[in-house]
Amino acid sequence: MVISLSVVVLLFVLAWIFLRGGGLKFSHALVCVLLGFYLASSSMAPTIHDGLAATASVVSSLRP
Repeated sequence: MVISLSVVVLLFVLAWIFLRGGGLKFSHALVCVLLGFYLASSSMAPTIHDGLAATASVVSSLRP
């Protein structure tokens, strides 16, 4: 759950920066949010979750 919350916060911060910088319009952000909700309720959700979890595991195992 911590990884999911961290990803949500990161995406929210990025969307906020894009909105403030003028690179992302509010309507585009709304479409992205709706797409996220539809993806979360689709049959692809477990696959996306597993892919993100595997990516997070790989990234966390890297040492600088």
